[in-house]
Amino acid sequence: MNFHRVDYAQLQKIYGAPSDEETRRYSPARCIGCELKVVSGDPDPKHVSTSYVERHNLSMRMGMRRFTRLTNAFSKKIQNHAAMVAIDAVHYNFARIHKTLRITPAMACGLSDHVWSLEEIVMMADRYAPKPAPRGFYKTKSCKLRYAPYGC
Repeated sequence: MNFHRVDYAQLQKIYGAPSDEETRRYSPARCIGCELKVVSGDPDPKHVSTSYVERHNLSMRMGMRRFTRLTNAFSKKIQNHAAMVAIDAVHYNFARIHKTLRITPAMACGLSDHVWSLEEIVMMADRYAPKPAPRGFYKTKSCKLRYAPYGC
């Protein structure tokens, strides 16, 4: 595969201040225009849209609790967050049958010949995960309280 030449463009929306009658506490700014900026290659202007990335963002938010708004489901480490995003991407492309395609995207591209099970995804993730390092010396905590009715 050759990934050197990519057709890539950005659609930049231009916003103006809301009018007096539209001015409310949560009223968004009005979109007064759009500007197409070609970043590389020769992209087709009719395929440049924010809808694709917005649909992808919504699919991620709906599929992973870590991306939903106003929630306490979060990753404490960035490595755990990246691993969850990677697992979701594999599931989305290899294990989920899409309604419009009637197969998985990986099967449509010829990357897979079957729908992957969750067991296959976990086994694949385990193969690429780094092996845990041996733990160092574990020291028990000593009880420093004078009165500890439940022990240390």
